[in-house]
Amino acid sequence: MKPAEIVNATQAELDDLLAKAKPTFTPEQYLLLERVFGTFVYVMQALQNAKTSLKRFRRMLFGARTESIANVLESHDLDAPGEPLNAEPAGDTAPRLADTTAVDAADDGAPPQAKPGHGRIGAQAYRDAPVVTLEPPDVSSADPCPQCTAGKVYDCPPRTIVKVTGQPPLGATVYELRRLRCRLCDAVFTAPLPEGVAQAPKYDASCASMLALLRYGSGMPFFRLEGLQNNLNVPLPDATQWDIVSKAVTAPQHAYDELIRQAAQAELLHNDDTPARILSLIKERSKAEAAGIEPEGKAINTSGIVAVLGTPQREVRVVLFFTGHAHAGDNLARVLAQRSRELEPPMHMCDALAANIPSVFATILCNCLAHGRRRFVDLVDNFPLECRYVIELLAKVYANDERCRVQKMSPEQRLAHHKDHSAALMLALQTWMSEQLERRLVEPNSSLGGALTYMLKHWNELTLFLRKAGAPLDNNVCERALKRAIRHRKNSLFYKTSKGAEVGDIYMSLIHTCELCGVNAFEYLQALQTHVEDVLAHPAQWLPWNYREQLTPRLARAA
Repeated sequence: MKPAEIVNATQAELDDLLAKAKPTFTPEQYLLLERVFGTFVYVMQALQNAKTSLKRFRRMLFGARTESIANVLESHDLDAPGEPLNAEPAGDTAPRLADTTAVDAADDGAPPQAKPGHGRIGAQAYRDAPVVTLEPPDVSSADPCPQCTAGKVYDCPPRTIVKVTGQPPLGATVYELRRLRCRLCDAVFTAPLPEGVAQAPKYDASCASMLALLRYGSGMPFFRLEGLQNNLNVPLPDATQWDIVSKAVTAPQHAYDELIRQAAQAELLHNDDTPARILSLIKERSKAEAAGIEPEGKAINTSGIVAVLGTPQREVRVVLFFTGHAHAGDNLARVLAQRSRELEPPMHMCDALAANIPSVFATILCNCLAHGRRRFVDLVDNFPLECRYVIELLAKVYANDERCRVQKMSPEQRLAHHKDHSAALMLALQTWMSEQLERRLVEPNSSLGGALTYMLKHWNELTLFLRKAGAPLDNNVCERALKRAIRHRKNSLFYKTSKGAEVGDIYMSLIHTCELCGVNAFEYLQALQTHVEDVLAHPAQWLPWNYREQLTPRLARAA
């Protein structure tokens, strides 16, 4: 392969080249070319930035690996000769932590539990599978034993066997109606359709539920589903798929609106943003910029909001997605606009970006400790001793929080536990960081100085868990929720219009809320579309955690 030739091109030259190429390519090809040019500009600008290290550059291009202690500190073994574990950070201002374990073992002496995810999947995991009970032939309970004839047989735990079959996402049944014609009067006699089939539409409620689950739950684009269905000889064009899910959104829309109202009453809300693409908004922005008009908004984001409802014994988490120009703070304000005025301000967990904070509603702000920790993870190659001190100390705080979770402590018990075991650790960390800067042991303008300054600047919000019952340590629950939107963006690339983004937000919110509630999302969406009138009349009774209560009386009457 020949060595690559270095090309220098201005942004104007690239824009001119894109404009000339646009009539030649299809929209998908043009979008790919635009992204390639954008990557070229991004890489060149990053390389010209003197503060960009090779490690950071690799992470920007290929993503970061997990930030566990094993991965972060594996290449910085401070027990190695010439660099002892008990070596002090610059200035000898804080003792080293002798214990490098990320999570302390439980104090009750219980044997360690096996890691989840290993071994066979038990039959109890197939919760919605039909169960067929089979009886032994020629023998019943309390009968004499056919083998020894002296004893009697009795009931014992059954042997369970699981059989799994494959099926296409959408199947079809062709009804061929035989017809008879009179040779004399030409009267035609046609076979009737089975009961219930004549009134049913071509695509029933299960079609919209499955398509929504595949597209907005698993991120599979409609054109890939079209190819899959063609291979299965059940053709389903991508345009037809969109018609099915968009026309079936009426009941999910009302359930989504009710989720917003319920989330507004929560005591704790998480929020964050991730980039998104809506082609119609990008086109409008380009037209406005070409005309010299300031566009309404430049950034396009998907905001994720996770509201924690109920009690620790029966906790419910509601996930909401909003895609458009608005940032996470604006979308949180949209939710809080429906909050009851009698309620106190809720706790609000986010990172320290101003765009995540609502401007018109008061909240009790708490910031993400994982974001502060990540700043030291990024610097561990350059400042291994100092960063290891911070990372190991925060690991002990997280170990205390994990102990609270395992022992199922109430919010008040968890607060007391953190005051007893984590407050001293956090105070030691604050003292150490302050001394590093005050005694000029760390250059304030250095990258390490920036990480220390960030932690100290937001210390009050980072340590709310030491003063407020129920305050979380980090925003990881929202980060995990946003992975659904990120997966959709990577697989489907973009939404074509704002209407498509709105439909996607509705389905993604319902599907992920079902997942956190342990509910079958396919059955839930199908129930919404089967009982549209009831959902429109009483949406609060058709939420993922209570909709089965409405189905039980109906099933009893049908029986």
